[in-house]
Amino acid sequence: MSRLIRAFCAASAAVAACSTAFAQSTALPPLVVDGGAAPSAGGTSSGPATGGGEGSLTVPTTAQAEAALARVPGAVEVVPDTAFKTGPARTAKDILDWVPGVWIEPKWGDDSRLSIRGSGLSRNFHLRGVQLYMDGIPINTSDGYGDFQEIDPTAYRYVEVFKGANGLRFGANALGGAINFVMPTGRDAAPLDTRLDVGGFGFVRGQAADGGAAGPWDGFATVSSSMQDGYRDHSWGNAERASGNVGYRFSPDVETRVYVNANSIRQRIPGEVTKDQALASPQTAATNNLANDWQRNLDTLRIGTKTTIKLDSTVLELGLFGVDRHLMHPIYQWLDYRYEDYGGFARATDERLLFGYRNRFTLGANVLNGTIRADQYANTGGAKGALLSSRVQRPENYTAYAENAFYVVPTLSIVAGTQYLYAVRDQEVIYSVNGDLNGRSSFSLWSPKIGAVWDVAPDWQVFGNVSRSAEVPSFGESVAPNFLNPTLPTIPFYDIRPQRATTWEIGTRGRRPDVTWDVALYRAEITDELMCLYSSFGSCNVTNADRTIHQGVELGLGVSLLKNLAVQAGAPDRLWLQVAYTYNDFRFDHDPVFGDNRLPGAPPHIVKAELLYKHPGGYSFGPTLEWVPEAYFVDSANTLATDPYVLWGLKAAYDDGTLSAYVEGRNLGNISYISSASIIDRATTASALFNPGTGRAVYAGLRWRM
Repeated sequence: MSRLIRAFCAASAAVAACSTAFAQSTALPPLVVDGGAAPSAGGTSSGPATGGGEGSLTVPTTAQAEAALARVPGAVEVVPDTAFKTGPARTAKDILDWVPGVWIEPKWGDDSRLSIRGSGLSRNFHLRGVQLYMDGIPINTSDGYGDFQEIDPTAYRYVEVFKGANGLRFGANALGGAINFVMPTGRDAAPLDTRLDVGGFGFVRGQAADGGAAGPWDGFATVSSSMQDGYRDHSWGNAERASGNVGYRFSPDVETRVYVNANSIRQRIPGEVTKDQALASPQTAATNNLANDWQRNLDTLRIGTKTTIKLDSTVLELGLFGVDRHLMHPIYQWLDYRYEDYGGFARATDERLLFGYRNRFTLGANVLNGTIRADQYANTGGAKGALLSSRVQRPENYTAYAENAFYVVPTLSIVAGTQYLYAVRDQEVIYSVNGDLNGRSSFSLWSPKIGAVWDVAPDWQVFGNVSRSAEVPSFGESVAPNFLNPTLPTIPFYDIRPQRATTWEIGTRGRRPDVTWDVALYRAEITDELMCLYSSFGSCNVTNADRTIHQGVELGLGVSLLKNLAVQAGAPDRLWLQVAYTYNDFRFDHDPVFGDNRLPGAPPHIVKAELLYKHPGGYSFGPTLEWVPEAYFVDSANTLATDPYVLWGLKAAYDDGTLSAYVEGRNLGNISYISSASIIDRATTASALFNPGTGRAVYAGLRWRM
């Protein structure tokens, strides 16, 4: 921990020294990830506001979201669409790549491996440890799984990232936190917004959106269609996505909005291969994936509503939602899962003077329940064979939370809160030759937090907090019954304990005309982390580790190295350096089997950087860099690791507010590298765990909006 404190202090001192060289401004503290763009006042979005005068009551603007997150005493980010819509914006990686502390790397198609502060390191399929939302409506299933296939990067106005217990208001208190993808409304969207993207390995996407407001009504809709051959064999896919919302203003203080989101995705899976195969023949798919035509196909429909009511000093928010998701997933068996999730939320925020001091109190509750009909069949060459298992799973999740922010002086708030979670995991086995078991488990968990936010200056904050977090296991956490592998213990899903963590966090963030920064240091002490401790047939079995430690440094920095190069009057041109650095130190803590080994699944150091010339006329160009300078282990025994790598590219873009275009080259050195890897307890050189990264590719796009 002392090493981290020294590193953090050195980074903070460097940023502070750098920032004092520039004139102060009166902008709000910036929680904006610029993605290489020079700072612009207010964090404006790329679509012009349209008719309607006032903005939406139910959906904050980008600037309002930034201001709200500036009151959080922890690491949170707003990623505006200006940070990702000026490039290919193919996957969630393009949105989140510049957020320090986020490790997101592609696997195949739209699927990526995501970890925030080491969350879900042992989850080799789907996502765990981070809760995903669209406009506050869950993307994750009711038992905790998440997927990126439903994410359409062209659809959002901005994205909010809440790390760890900072996602309190979503009922998210797992180690990784929450990510909320927020659509425009008819009150801030362009009347027409279209784009066409093409690029390497057969990638083509078309997208169109429109929005507008008339009196009390407003509406927004977007549709997109994409296809790709894929870099690897057996990695082709296509996706159709549609999202929209309609709002009605009953009065200046009451508004209701209805949301609809639908997706149809068809994706082949090339599969993991050995390290030697991944580096020597990266385009080759796994033999079994070809023979049995592995796929992940998804149809979803999501409907929700949110109502906001403003009273004298209190804002009420009420919402309901329902999700129908059909997963058709031929892999080692032919999975046919139907998820029917439903729930709601209520939140009241009261802000007034208390004993002459400013005070803000928030009280809320969330419900996310569902029924999962999980049928598994034999996979006979990609066709559905005989029924092997049929289960009905009933997850329930109820959270209640309260938080109070008291301003002891106008520039210093003390924030304290707590969350209560009651969860149930109930499984009924109708038929099974897989060894599935009936069972039920329930969890009752409290997660308190306390922190502070100090506005050192109007554009500079210091924050810190201590928080507890909890992560309830899903139905997939278990160890296979002994008759499948006599060397393993039998640990059914209902005997898996929740993962608990206590996290200390300090940091600083700021935004000035020629420098932006976002620095955080954290240490999480975890009990019962959901980790891969056993393996069966080459796959990971997740159960509880005893004690583990996650700690690290997260640094986001943007600096104008030079300006007024060719433009001397008005808005200057500049040479803008953007850096996102993450240091991960994740370890077992005196584990009886693995000692103090590093936890597998994430590199110790991650560096993203780009150096762009930015001209006020709307064009920019420059080189990009992605650097993983040290390999990371893929097994808990620390016997097999990936290789370090450096990827470089070039990008150029133009945007005048109506017409925009870009050309971007990625991995121009055509380096063979490991983009992500599955995790196991003990690996050998024959372990098929590795996903090769994509080779050299060039993308180009054109966007037009009214």
